[in-house]
Amino acid sequence: MSAEEQEFDIIIVGAGSAGCVLANRLSEREDLRILLLEAGKPDNWIWYKIPVGYLFAIGNPKSDWMYRTEPQPGLNGRDLAYPRGKTLGGSSAINAMISMRGQREDYESWKALGLTDWGWEDVLPAFRRIEDHFLGDSEHHGTGGEMRVEFPRVGWTILDALRDAAEDMGIPKTDDFNTGDNTGSGYFHVNQKAGTRWSAARGFLKPVQKRRNLKIETGILTHSLVMEGDRVTGVRVNESDGKRVIKARAGVVLAAGSIGSVQILNRSGIGPAEHLKKAGIWPRIDQQQVGRNLQDHLQQRAIYKVSGVPTLNTRYHSLFGKAAMGLDYALFRKGPLTMAPSQVGIFTKTDERQHRPDLQFHLQPLSLDKFGDPLHTFDAVTVSACNLRPTSRGEIYVTTPSARDAPYISPNYLSTDEDKAVAAKAIRVTRQLMSQAALACYGPEEYLPGPSVSDDQAELEKAAGDIGTTIFHPVGTIAMGADETAPLDQRFRFRGLEGLRVIDASAMPLITSGNTNTPTIMMADRGARMMLEDLKA
Repeated sequence: MSAEEQEFDIIIVGAGSAGCVLANRLSEREDLRILLLEAGKPDNWIWYKIPVGYLFAIGNPKSDWMYRTEPQPGLNGRDLAYPRGKTLGGSSAINAMISMRGQREDYESWKALGLTDWGWEDVLPAFRRIEDHFLGDSEHHGTGGEMRVEFPRVGWTILDALRDAAEDMGIPKTDDFNTGDNTGSGYFHVNQKAGTRWSAARGFLKPVQKRRNLKIETGILTHSLVMEGDRVTGVRVNESDGKRVIKARAGVVLAAGSIGSVQILNRSGIGPAEHLKKAGIWPRIDQQQVGRNLQDHLQQRAIYKVSGVPTLNTRYHSLFGKAAMGLDYALFRKGPLTMAPSQVGIFTKTDERQHRPDLQFHLQPLSLDKFGDPLHTFDAVTVSACNLRPTSRGEIYVTTPSARDAPYISPNYLSTDEDKAVAAKAIRVTRQLMSQAALACYGPEEYLPGPSVSDDQAELEKAAGDIGTTIFHPVGTIAMGADETAPLDQRFRFRGLEGLRVIDASAMPLITSGNTNTPTIMMADRGARMMLEDLKA
């Protein structure tokens, strides 16, 4: 690059769900020169396009940062893989493709914290603006936006029966989880277009990548921020020949996610001073909340054997079944190769004291011992229930100054009595669901946690630790807040530093009640508008 090309107006670090939206929106201003930096490679691998590609992308260093948590006491000493996307589109290139906003009350809770611009009526226009929804334009949905939302292109008898069973329990069927109230059971709407994955890169970045004022660089790992006094003036990136400094006249936006953005701040000397010193980094700003407030959805992953009904397990292990699936996709872009990891959801309450659903079920017509293992050879369903609003809080921080070293990640799952109680109740609700008359003809037989686990509270809590696993929704590590101790204000500006914003899932003060990709995209859309408004001022 020439000396002139080393300076831009705005540098966006991270081309994930948020970064792709920011690049799209900010580059609409033709007088702004935008640089988008991504540590991963371009998203031209076939498995980024075929929906079931997540089976090959998660756990693959080509597409996944391959993080792991620390051993978790709440999970009986187990550590977990902690996948994060490593390509254009970030985690939206390898995720479940589920379009889910959360609940009206989630955003009203943000507003109640003093984030006055973040109530449901504030965020709804952005949700509608980013969508191209198959249900058409309405008070709830929009058309013409960059993020395509479609109905799934495969159905399963056993999943329909599970919806019937939920109805027997008093849980209504719903056609749409995204109206502000997600109570009920239904097929998840998915970010796909004609049977192909529709990542943030495909929706927001590809249509604008040739704009003359937008430069996209892949394979560039951002090490740290460049600061002059109390102002961020650029970034320092790692390359084979050493570190390169790139200047930003108007500012830098961190969009590297709940893990990546923390790492960059830490390597810049920003974070809890005690952790930075142990990592060999001199603290420039002792910001105790950077890397803390980590929230994630933990699922209790129950498995039930079934009979007399097809599941993916036996289809997958049949040569004819595999051939049929491949042909169905090749000819019609339909069938199991279009499947999201979970096809049907149920939102319900753990008990009647709850005033809104606090439990989300992810239902799958398949089973396996753990992600990355082969499917079981017997027919089965996975019935995963997650606590939508966990009270456990974890932390993330770097342990060395090197951008190549993985950080310390500890979500602290099941570290509160409340979360343990909800996990035990989730197993009870699962058992109630599977005992309904609508499923009796399929003879459901509990395989995990297993019939040896009684209804005793202590046994259920231990079982929750044995079968609990992440559903890949880390948020909140650089949270917005009205309190001056919060890292960000409600316009994503980093307190104490000029020229720096953090716009990604790390900015969520409280986790939303459902999958987190769509809320992250909404936040980026609003964040870009805020930036452009402030640049005019």
